[in-house]
Amino acid sequence: MTTVPLSPARKAPTAPTAPSTPAGSAVPAAPVPPSAPATAPRHGGAPTPGHSGTHAPAPAPGDALSVWPASTVEEPHGRLLVGGVPLAEIAEGHGTPVYVLDEAEVRERCRTYRSAFPDAEIHYAAKAFLCRALVHWVEEEGLGLDVCSAGELELAVTTGFPAERILLHGNAKSPQDLGTALRLGVGRIVIDTPAEIARIAAAVGGGGHQKVMVRVTPGISAGGHRKIRTGSDDQKFGLSLRDGHAQHAIARVLDQPQLELTGIHCHLGSQITDVKPYLVAVRRLVGLMARVRDTHGVTLPELDLGGGHGIAHRPGEPALDLTTLARKVRAELAESCAAAGLPVPRLVIEPGRAVTGPAGVAVYRVLAVKRTPGRTFVAVDGGMSDNPRPALYGVRYAPRLIGRHSPAGPERVTVVGRHCEAGDILAEDVPLPADTHPGDLLAVPVAGAYHLSMASSYNLVGRPPVVAVRDGRARLLVRRETLEDLRARDVGL
Repeated sequence: MTTVPLSPARKAPTAPTAPSTPAGSAVPAAPVPPSAPATAPRHGGAPTPGHSGTHAPAPAPGDALSVWPASTVEEPHGRLLVGGVPLAEIAEGHGTPVYVLDEAEVRERCRTYRSAFPDAEIHYAAKAFLCRALVHWVEEEGLGLDVCSAGELELAVTTGFPAERILLHGNAKSPQDLGTALRLGVGRIVIDTPAEIARIAAAVGGGGHQKVMVRVTPGISAGGHRKIRTGSDDQKFGLSLRDGHAQHAIARVLDQPQLELTGIHCHLGSQITDVKPYLVAVRRLVGLMARVRDTHGVTLPELDLGGGHGIAHRPGEPALDLTTLARKVRAELAESCAAAGLPVPRLVIEPGRAVTGPAGVAVYRVLAVKRTPGRTFVAVDGGMSDNPRPALYGVRYAPRLIGRHSPAGPERVTVVGRHCEAGDILAEDVPLPADTHPGDLLAVPVAGAYHLSMASSYNLVGRPPVVAVRDGRARLLVRRETLEDLRARDVGL
């Protein structure tokens, strides 16, 4: 079977260094070695194509960099480079905490999805992370967008992204969300509740036209944590297939001449590492499409399977095998449609974290080390304000000392944040050198999704900047939120 690499194979540790980069500038370094051939094996930590099983095989236990961007290079004396740029120099130039995003990794992951699903529409899920530069990368790589608010939609369209290639989601869309979508000409609106049908039809008006989809809950429980499982009937998203609400909503949409129902949408959850739930969803949704044809004489042309493709956050964790997913979904869709006498609909896929998650690294500075009889705490200058996911979903990360080589052996520690919450824990019971001390730098991989997008200014700590790296250059994409920014919002006395 031909494999589709997610990104180039890891390069030999001969990549050049880059000087510290001031905010907003790009400083060139010596050329980065060329990428490995397209058939080279991809390291773990992402939806890895090219394997026959449901899960990607776990990387070797010693491959501590397996979940890092493919451009990551470890040099002697503890220097770690991503995209040809030393992380320690980014920390010195931009301060900490700081998010580092490997542009080449993001682009390669976009291309991998297009290769795995050549006949499908791939829409990047903007909620994972969005900024203007990323909007350009996604457009240039031929992907669409799915957005969940007027804010995400406005940012994308004002950056130049074509509105017709955007889907609007949301279980409770505000009047501003819908008004902005109609004003800008969004491609499709995904209906999540029956009340939206009349609201959208009225807003479109008698002479207007808007393409819509209906989000269906297929009664499938899948996902890495109960808080991110959205395909079952006991949560807020979608219309149940089991109790008839989905069929009733579809009938109502078809009665609205202003609305064009293009297809069925579902999203099963997040951090799914098993192909099987998607195949069950295909069978159930094709069955619904057959009932729509038999009842209303309408053949729907699109089927949106959402995203939720699981990635590895630590070496050895499973990740969804993208090639297997694509092959089995296409086969199941063809078989189910043939059995129902339906033409095969156009697939829509919505990856988010699988595109940007493994392309990001968060860098922190150690502020304190506290040893107690039962535990050693390493406190850093960030925490739950820049990464709430450990507290929300129990996500576990693998931080790493960077910037110096330590001769000390490993010690099991708990990496904690600076915030006034006992639950402000970034990584629990992880190995770090026993001589880790204040002033050291720690880097946390797989920080490109649901970090800045979920960040807050808790304790009035400003949100970190985002720095993109590529080919030995670093450039600022999103500046740090300053005390002046925080004060400017407080307008009353």
